Amino acid sequence: MIPKLAPFHDLEQLYVTFLQELAQRGFKGEIKSDFSNRVALSTDNSIYQVLPQGVVYPTSKDDLVTLAKLAGEDTFKDVVITPRGGGTGTNGQSLTDGVVVDISRHMNKVLEINAEERWVRVQTGVVKDQLNAALKPFNLFFAPDLSTSNRATIGGMINTDASGQGSCVYGKTRDHVLELETVLTDGTILSTRALEPEERSAVLAGDSRSDQLHALVDDIFVSNQALIDEVFPPLNRCMTGYDLAHIHDQEGRLNLNNVLCGSEGTLGLIAEAKLNVLPIPRLSALVLVKYADFNSSLRDATELMRANPTSVETIDSKVLGLAMQDFIWHQVEEFFVGENTDAVRGINLVEFTAEDETSLQQKIDGLTALLETGIAHQGNTTDFNADTFTPSGRLGYSIALGRDAVNRIWAMRKRAVGLLGNAPGEARPIPFVEDTAVPPENLADFILEFREILDSYQLQYGMFGHVDAGVLHVRPALDMKDPKQEDIAWEISDRIADLCHQYGGLLWGEHGKGVRSEYAPKFFGALYPQLQKIKAAFDPHNQLNPGKIATPSAEIELLKIDGVPTRGQHDRQVSQAAWNSFSDAVYCNGNGACYNWNPADAMCPSYKGTRDRIHSPKGRASLVRSWLKMLSDQEVDPDQALKSSSILQTPGKFLRSLNKKRNDDFSHQVYDAMAGCLSCKACASQCPIKVDVPEFRAKFIALYHTRYLRPLKDYLVGTLEFVLPWCAKVPALYNGVMSARLVKTVLEKWVGFVDGPLLSKNRLHNIPIASARRINKLSAEQRQKTVVIVQDAFTSYFEAPLVQDLAELIRTMGFTPLLAPYKANGKPLHVHGFLKGFQRVAQRNTRMLHSIAQAGLPLVGVDPSMTHTYRMEYKKFLPEGTEAPQVQLIQEWLADNIEALKHVQFRGGQRFTLLPHCIEQSHATKARDLWADIFTAAGQQLDTQSLGCCGMSGTYGHEARNRDTSRKIYQLSWHNSVEAHEADELLATGYSCRSQVKREAQKHIRHPLQALLSLAAHNFDSSR
Repeated sequence: MIPKLAPFHDLEQLYVTFLQELAQRGFKGEIKSDFSNRVALSTDNSIYQVLPQGVVYPTSKDDLVTLAKLAGEDTFKDVVITPRGGGTGTNGQSLTDGVVVDISRHMNKVLEINAEERWVRVQTGVVKDQLNAALKPFNLFFAPDLSTSNRATIGGMINTDASGQGSCVYGKTRDHVLELETVLTDGTILSTRALEPEERSAVLAGDSRSDQLHALVDDIFVSNQALIDEVFPPLNRCMTGYDLAHIHDQEGRLNLNNVLCGSEGTLGLIAEAKLNVLPIPRLSALVLVKYADFNSSLRDATELMRANPTSVETIDSKVLGLAMQDFIWHQVEEFFVGENTDAVRGINLVEFTAEDETSLQQKIDGLTALLETGIAHQGNTTDFNADTFTPSGRLGYSIALGRDAVNRIWAMRKRAVGLLGNAPGEARPIPFVEDTAVPPENLADFILEFREILDSYQLQYGMFGHVDAGVLHVRPALDMKDPKQEDIAWEISDRIADLCHQYGGLLWGEHGKGVRSEYAPKFFGALYPQLQKIKAAFDPHNQLNPGKIATPSAEIELLKIDGVPTRGQHDRQVSQAAWNSFSDAVYCNGNGACYNWNPADAMCPSYKGTRDRIHSPKGRASLVRSWLKMLSDQEVDPDQALKSSSILQTPGKFLRSLNKKRNDDFSHQVYDAMAGCLSCKACASQCPIKVDVPEFRAKFIALYHTRYLRPLKDYLVGTLEFVLPWCAKVPALYNGVMSARLVKTVLEKWVGFVDGPLLSKNRLHNIPIASARRINKLSAEQRQKTVVIVQDAFTSYFEAPLVQDLAELIRTMGFTPLLAPYKANGKPLHVHGFLKGFQRVAQRNTRMLHSIAQAGLPLVGVDPSMTHTYRMEYKKFLPEGTEAPQVQLIQEWLADNIEALKHVQFRGGQRFTLLPHCIEQSHATKARDLWADIFTAAGQQLDTQSLGCCGMSGTYGHEARNRDTSRKIYQLSWHNSVEAHEADELLATGYSCRSQVKREAQKHIRHPLQALLSLAAHNFDSSR
């Protein structure tokens, strides 16, 4: 049994008083000081972990003013506040031991779009891709393009002066910022924009706080212009953080925005922004140039720039290899057909955009002519070694035409950041020197020395980046739980800082400084005191994200890279047994892919429905890591606790459960986070690290209930598959009881279960059972024409007509259908943490299905979720050496037998819209796309929509506590698509999905196979 685990790190009294006073001052947002919220925001995408004292979620600019005014009072001069957006920083930019101000949850509205003048006004919690989705109908876009664009906020982009792909054409974020509204620590709202000379004169003569700040910054620029020109390298990326070189912009205007961009929340809380937006290029293309060695791709980049592309990006063979193991590869593998990908050691992605096809083709032709000469630019040949570099190094190229193809390749490139963290073993690629920038002509030589440093430590690493701008991202693999390897990180960091300086570059090219601000004095040199003057003027008491960018005085030091707590220091306190037991959780590196804004993306529905970081894979993994540390402190081995646990509801459990609300056991907070998970498993494929929440959720719930009583709904759901065969013997009685108002009330109020489905009236008596005797009687020829349908509880008992229709379609194609003997699949047991029971079911079911498969008969599942249970959950619970049952999805079997389908006469030319199950969206994209081929073979048209989760997800939507979130998730993703079509046009592969549409939209939609069957020649006059 697990012990009670009380949260550690009580709040400092100053912060308790501050947060209480904030609530009394009319702050309308949320104020959180519970341990789970603090843990969820204690990490970003860096190597650091810092527990805040509290988290606030403002709803408006007024809330920020209330917060800042209170912090500015003498009583609270020691309170630290730090703004946070998407939490994707790689340098600990938004980590703090004070109060986190998370702007992303509520301040995420696009306020105004002026398409004619090409500008937009937004709250700074708006996500970059969210903004571009709002701009797309106007054929406009916000240009800076980040790999984290689906979760990075505009505020975060401004605070790091982000750039990314295409920056040589589109510049950095500051190049697109027109106006900012920033809340200062005394509650003043500072409005900034570029000031024309006459406006500048008036402001410099004023005496308001805004005027004084403008005057100070202007004086710093005028007084130090020669030194600024000397210190600031002439790079596309510039010197992020208090950009002194651009205080006066190219037009000679005083522009304080260029100081605020890159300031990382150290000067103020940026609430709103007016941004310049651009027309979306009408046409685009990518040329993928492949190389025999990575050095050749780096040296060739300068030559490729002669073709005037929009951007040139590079990835190395390690990143390419990781992409090949990811679901994303399915989207791009056509561009590598015929290639020996093992021979490709580097790729340059050369993008062209144009407004007409002629111009685009001319650009492509210019590059391909250059490529076909086979001559690569060798750059600085001082150290050129003919033995290691060939005149070309190119292996060939392929061309991706059209926005869809280009976007698919860029999606692969964007996943490269996260994919680098997904490596076997304890040493994982981590970001601590990954953001260097040097003049592009120096890049190849710089990287050679960079690699020599890493190779001297015998480290593994991957590389990718923006070679057109001289930026390369490098992530060496280290196990930060090992103190010796942690020391290596600090040594390498110092050496790479020196190397960047030597090559006239920067240590931080585009991802901001954060904790690595330690090196700011080295790079800013004699100008660093000017940064301190700016910090002191904006934030005299050093309350805003202190220790980063600059301090307000020489007496106060910047944070040190080895002086801030790291994840590794936290994780090394977790016992090896606990670490191994929860391997599906502990390797989360904080990349935040689960914060994906797009409601049409499968990951993560519970986060999308709540906007609560706790209800995300990253949040849940963070809570589990802290929970494991507490278990380790108590010397508890999770696996041993599970083995010795009992299913019995003991008196001790009963008493502890009665007292649960008055019990400060941290396990309750973890349980609440786990209970909100839909177990859709999108994270297990779409997270670059493959964090698998349903897997560690099931284990946590099993452990939690070694101490506390299970809710009745767990038993109802867990036993449902086993009792349905008995209920089906008296369907009228079962349905009558389940439909009774009193029973519904009892189920909702006492059991926590709502909207229970009713049994189908039809049964499956007309489909023979695949008994051993029947199978043995089949001849070899008959076996080739026999298909076994693997039953699941939901379709066999609640949707029996679907199983009958599948059997009929199989017959129509000339095959004989058999039903596998009904056995519980066990997925509900796994979801609710009945792991011992699930293991028994998995092993028993596997034996039965193997006996059928060994007879040479294909196994076909009906529901995607239940079918994928055999592929995913089963394999972890079977004895070593036992293969999981090979059960195909319906479309996989149909595609394998497409010729037989073509011989069926179908009524032609109808158009349907497919709403796929989220399992198919995340784990089985190839299988999802097979439906289009199948419908084409049948002479029909099928449009497959890209959607997120429907919100039902098995029994999740039937749990009373999840009812509202289930509806919210449906509204976010499925609602519009369902309402835009008639019911007979819509098709859905998932039982849960069809149930949710029936509940939320009162529409009955069919499975794709039912649409096909209704169009088959022998069914023209049927009543279907």
